[in-house]
This record gives sequence, structure tokens and C-alpha cells, in this order.
Amino acid sequence: QLQASGGGLVQTGGSLRLSCAASGRTFSSYRMGWFRQTPGKDREFVASISWIGGTTEYADSVKGRLTISRDNAKNTVYLQMNSVKPEDTAIYYCAAAQYGSRWSHLPSDYDYWGQGTQVTVSS
Repeated sequence: QLQASGGGLVQTGGSLRLSCAASGRTFSSYRMGWFRQTPGKDREFVASISWIGGTTEYADSVKGRLTISRDNAKNTVYLQMNSVKPEDTAIYYCAAAQYGSRWSHLPSDYDYWGQGTQVTVSS
């Protein structure tokens, strides 16, 4: 129901855009988020956005470089990654929270998950 795509290999300082296509149910009232995970570490919050109003929230580590947006007509959420750093290397997951808010930063706050897409930033 959530399909993440757009990952790949990018050089430090480069850009990449991830997409998360939602299908199979209506996510119009859900808060959508992006998380990332590296081996041996917990899944960490990256950014989130409400479907209605488009209010956004970001982890401090990505503010000013990553931008979350959504296209309601396409039922798709995006994560634009600019000025990427090697520490951005991770598997990126999109997720949907039925009762999410701007304070929904924990994986347990989210009800549905995509399969993940690998982002690798070379130095």
C-alpha cells in the first residue's frame, strides 16, 4: 500500500528525490513520514507532513537540506534530498500514521510502512 522508490547512489553534495506512492486505501487524513535506518541502529525520524494543510516537521540533522512534500492528486509523498552527506546513507522508509501529528517522531506512531529504498552517498 506504500511503495517507496527513487533511491540510488549519489555523490556528496548531490541531490536525489524519493517518492512514496500510496494505494489500496485512502490516506487523505493520515500524516505521512520518512524514516531511515542503518545497520545496527534504530530507525530514525527524518520528516513528516500532513495531507491536509501540508504542515511539516523535520529532524534537526536534515533541516535546510531535505524537503518533504506531497501531491494529493497523485497520492504521493516526496522527499527531496539536497546537499547530501555520507551520513545520509541509509535505507529510507515511508510510513503513514492514522492519528499522527507534528510530534509523531517514533516508528510506533506509524501504522503502515513501505518496503524501503536504499540511498548511498559516496564521499
